[in-house]
Amino acid sequence: MRVLLAGGGTAGHTSPLLATADALRRLRPDVEITCLGTPRGLENTVVPAAGFPLELIPPVPLPRKPGADLFRVPGRLRAAVKETLAVLDRVQPDVVVGYGGYVSMPAYLAARRRTLPLVVHEQNALPGLANKVGARLADRVAVSFPDTRLRHAEYVGLPIRRMISMLDREAMRAEAREFFGLDAQRPTVLVTGGSQGARRLNQAVSAASGAFADAGVQVLHVIGPNGEAQPKQTGVPYVVEKFVDRMDLAYAAADLVICRAGASSVTEAAATGLPAIFVPLPIGNGEQAHNAAPVVAAGGGLMVEDSALTPDYVAATVPALAVDRARLQVMGQAAAALIRRDADDVLARIVLETAR
Repeated sequence: MRVLLAGGGTAGHTSPLLATADALRRLRPDVEITCLGTPRGLENTVVPAAGFPLELIPPVPLPRKPGADLFRVPGRLRAAVKETLAVLDRVQPDVVVGYGGYVSMPAYLAARRRTLPLVVHEQNALPGLANKVGARLADRVAVSFPDTRLRHAEYVGLPIRRMISMLDREAMRAEAREFFGLDAQRPTVLVTGGSQGARRLNQAVSAASGAFADAGVQVLHVIGPNGEAQPKQTGVPYVVEKFVDRMDLAYAAADLVICRAGASSVTEAAATGLPAIFVPLPIGNGEQAHNAAPVVAAGGGLMVEDSALTPDYVAATVPALAVDRARLQVMGQAAAALIRRDADDVLARIVLETAR
């Protein structure tokens, strides 16, 4: 059986794609998987590293507002569909799976042109334009959040890596803190802004480093490849990392996380029972606030607007929460009870069932 997985750009698309690919291999070891991306996305690094072949087509950005770029879309789309058809003819997949984003619209249209079975997965609570179109063409439509409005939507959850979904934070805590050079006993806050939009979050948290130290709270701060943080030097650990490829250990080391509210961040924090302070990125169609809303409503996290995340807010709120073990335990249990951990297998089975 041959499967084409179309998705790329950011980790929001590539992470569930790779989690699905791994699940497909577990369920059907003889499956042949090819990934479809664009030359400028994260997929160019992570897909080959995971051992999957990658085909590239031109990206087709879909402008949110009228302008000159809007008039260029039809021509770009025709060119991308033509190249995608060539990929389909070479690969001869039995099913096409799309995760939204720049690469998926051409994949959906090309799959329809070749009358190939199509599965669409939407990561966010509010679907993007590509998946709104894809849902009208697809045989099966899977969503990460139960209230996502897409035609024929099936709630399966967000596929995440098994190193995260199967994580026992308590059992891994000592190893994780040693790995990052953290104190084994101190309350620990993880800070991560994702691949985009980390600057304000980095500045606000690092500027409150003195308040963390005063409360005896240590920090593991993942600032991103181009991020900056300048915490005060104190006797309490404040570890700054550009990038972490062992996020399982980062989650295991933490008692609380401050993060954006992309679908992967929300799902991974909740799935591991890690209480969170979500700071939705104030761009796009507002999907990040909608992603975090169910966890917050269940008591598994807090939400603060990006403009309200100031050093004063961080200093007044976060250290006190980080040392409140009883409240953190209640929050973690509430979050963990809400999120599905088997979405990778569920989606993989849908793909296999849909294949021609």
